[in-house]
Amino acid sequence: MKYLEDHYSGEIKVKESPLWYHEQGLMQTATGYGNKLKTTFMVFVDGRWRRVYCRIFSNIGSLYIIWKKEEYIIKYDHTLTGE
Repeated sequence: MKYLEDHYSGEIKVKESPLWYHEQGLMQTATGYGNKLKTTFMVFVDGRWRRVYCRIFSNIGSLYIIWKKEEYIIKYDHTLTGE
């Protein structure tokens, strides 16, 4: 398990970039659960905007991005909220 904040020392910029089904209030899966659900967030890492994904089963999810062909978990919520 790799954490983004431990492997990337640059500034992490965040923007909201909802997809069409987000804007219509729909979910990517019928249940709302899944392994690679696209969120409304994108982060700017290593010169490129990358989609933030959520892996959620049961009542808790983990946010991550794919960078260098690997998954990096977003360790801190404030990375996305700016708080």
